[in-house]
Amino acid sequence: MEKTLVIIKPDGVQRGLIGPILTRFELRGFRILALKMLTVPKEMAEKHYAVHQGKFFYNDLVNYISSGPVVAMILEGVEAIKAVRLMVGATRPYEAAPGTIRGDYALTGLRNLIHASDSPDTAAAEIALWFPGNEVQSYSRDLDRWIYE
Repeated sequence: MEKTLVIIKPDGVQRGLIGPILTRFELRGFRILALKMLTVPKEMAEKHYAVHQGKFFYNDLVNYISSGPVVAMILEGVEAIKAVRLMVGATRPYEAAPGTIRGDYALTGLRNLIHASDSPDTAAAEIALWFPGNEVQSYSRDLDRWIYE
């Protein structure tokens, strides 16, 4: 099983899309191991987007993710990183395929609703940043045998 971090960004929260987005992941079969709502401190946002530091859009990313509440979660499933990113869609919403979260709900670049880890190393680092300490649950579901066997 693989873990990945997903963040419903401030525009997703403000537009009332938390439920529809969570539902997509649950219906697909992902297990939610951690879930919380928070307003991201600027220092945390800077760490999260450190890979983009020095790029022309870095400050916009930091300011945007810190502009209002977000919902952060850890999802678990087989090939979770790739599967979640396919569900999320292309970074630029106008390039995202219909049926993806961005393709169905987003229109413009920075307001693209959702973040999803892009690799196992990134997922591990992001999970440690967003869910430090004892915030992650581990559990099994009877449903899992119908999904994974």
